[in-house]
Amino acid sequence: MSSPITPIFTKDGVPPIGPYSQAVKAQGLVWVSGQMAANSKGELIVGTVTEKAHHICNNAKVVLEAAGSGLEKVVKVTIFFADLDDFGEFNQVYAEYFPHKPARSSLEARRLPAGVTLEMELVALA
Repeated sequence: MSSPITPIFTKDGVPPIGPYSQAVKAQGLVWVSGQMAANSKGELIVGTVTEKAHHICNNAKVVLEAAGSGLEKVVKVTIFFADLDDFGEFNQVYAEYFPHKPARSSLEARRLPAGVTLEMELVALA
């Protein structure tokens, strides 16, 4: 019997920095782990909030596509900010990738993994 949970991994995505999957498929949904501004070697991107936001959204796109989904199927997004003052600049980029306006939560976190300043997790239809 196969597991009802399918781990997703793509070499084109950011490698996990811990014991977790880039995403999992279960019950008709894709649950994407927190995406950060890094390349497929795991090297962090240094730059503006705008540059980091583009990397994060593209990283999410790559993982979703590996799962057979896409950004247009995203139903819920959670964004973690090290500094909530970055909210407006991030939104400018986010709106380009999510014109269908999925449900979303945003919050400021005191510390994020690997010292990043932004992280985004998503849930999408498979």
